[in-house]
Amino acid sequence: MSERRAVTRRNFLGGTAAAFAAVGTSGCLGGALRSSPDTLRVGTYGSFVDAPSTSAGAWIKEEFEKRHDATLEWVVHENELTSFVQRRKEGVDLGADAYVGITPEDLVQANDALEKSLFAPFDTGAVENAENVADAYHFDPERRILPTGASYVCPVYDEQAVSAPPTLEALTGDSYRDSLLLANPQNTTTGLLFLLWTVKQQGRDSYLDYWKRLMDNEVRVLGSWSDAYAAYSNGEAPMVVSYSTDQVYAANEGKDMRRHQIGFPNDRGYAYVDGVGKFATTDRDELVRTFAEFLLDPEVQRETAVQNVGVPTVENASLPEEFRRYAHVPDEPVQFSYDVLAEHVDEWRDAWARQVASR
Repeated sequence: MSERRAVTRRNFLGGTAAAFAAVGTSGCLGGALRSSPDTLRVGTYGSFVDAPSTSAGAWIKEEFEKRHDATLEWVVHENELTSFVQRRKEGVDLGADAYVGITPEDLVQANDALEKSLFAPFDTGAVENAENVADAYHFDPERRILPTGASYVCPVYDEQAVSAPPTLEALTGDSYRDSLLLANPQNTTTGLLFLLWTVKQQGRDSYLDYWKRLMDNEVRVLGSWSDAYAAYSNGEAPMVVSYSTDQVYAANEGKDMRRHQIGFPNDRGYAYVDGVGKFATTDRDELVRTFAEFLLDPEVQRETAVQNVGVPTVENASLPEEFRRYAHVPDEPVQFSYDVLAEHVDEWRDAWARQVASR
């Protein structure tokens, strides 16, 4: 299992675009050439195609090419979506037609950084099965992004060592002292979404006070989700902020389920959603539409959800029966709207960083 994507934040356009690796490509480094008119180049994040345990990229490429008379080439930049934003700002060829793995926070950052939009809206009425995307997963008011994968950020814990935290406030108490591992909200998805959850739960005027209590309770903030999860797996603490589908991974890998219990403090979890976007500069509109339809196909949703350790976003798809009971959903999902994130996410993250850095 791996973090769905890394979050590139305040320095979204810092420096020049990094060199990138093109996974499954044929001589199109930099995007200057195509092997044929039926080649679709799709950007994504590294673990989508080469996670050490499981990832959906190879299966998607094989299955898409089997179903359609087209070639799919994954384009993976070291700086992920940031590199495409930089190219758009510089007015050079993006080297791809679409991107898979865009979160609400990504879209906010891209729109803040650019005068011209990076993505063009889909005509959702022309995209088969788009009408079955659950309303709760739609995060882009302009439908530039179609949601294709979901889960919920929450604590994962070892029931042999601690009990499920009944509330977020409980995490600041003696029962959970030195028990929680967390990835840095400045540069990880799980960390940022957990931070947003605390803002939603505690209030915009009180969340920093909550974080002071949390840090006083010896919460450990590590550099990446993989660092935090590895430390948890090594027994360094009995709880880690991860995903509510963690048991899907655990069941698939034959892990001890007692070490993979799911906690929903206050019966809540913060919704993680990502999707596919069509780059505004593409000349492969129909091929991108075909690809989006493919990603929303119920059978594809089912398979990619298992491989990406997530849940489908369309209401006419579900996980295989043997995994269904392991994909947990909170009674009260938490999520900020795109408009609220656009106005406040940098402010909240920067205030958190100033407080934690001052310790």
